[in-house]
Amino acid sequence: MNLSKYIFIILVFTGSILFSISCGSDYKSKPASTYMPDMYVSRALETYASLDYLHEQGISFDYKPVEGTIKRGDYFPYHLKNDEEGYLKSAEVKNPLPQLNEKEVVEAERLYLINCGICHGTALDGNGPLYKSGEGPYIAKPATLVGDAKYESMAEGTMYHSMLYGKNLMGSYASQLSAKQRWMIVHYIKLKQSQKK
Repeated sequence: MNLSKYIFIILVFTGSILFSISCGSDYKSKPASTYMPDMYVSRALETYASLDYLHEQGISFDYKPVEGTIKRGDYFPYHLKNDEEGYLKSAEVKNPLPQLNEKEVVEAERLYLINCGICHGTALDGNGPLYKSGEGPYIAKPATLVGDAKYESMAEGTMYHSMLYGKNLMGSYASQLSAKQRWMIVHYIKLKQSQKK
């Protein structure tokens, strides 16, 4: 016999031994060890289980993301809290977006008109449809973003903070606008303020 036949016989013999060994063991009675079993085999839970039920089962879960995580699509982490100290420190935060080009200004204006113009007005004068010079459903006049020195001198970070958490009668826009969209609106407001001068 030549060498290639010997090699072939050895390979066939070795393969048949390995095959018979692998088929002979009982994997159900001797499962392999799993590095992270909770990630590999999750616990079966009811889809709409209450938090109390989960805590009774020893599962610590509260529907909130882990602190410090960033939502998919957002790339501007903002770590200031919704308190007086966070509001004051927000004045130090700079807009991370570069100046908007013409196409982005059009998009920022659209976002402003949909989300902000209803109260602050299309001219940013605080005379939106919900106020209408005191004739609308809101009796308190919204902020005059263009024409009021207080808001024209307001820092970009403070505007962003107010949109993120809300301020006074204005609610939070964290669920309606992404971080990038909020910063785009800040750019738009600052652009309109600079054009007025």
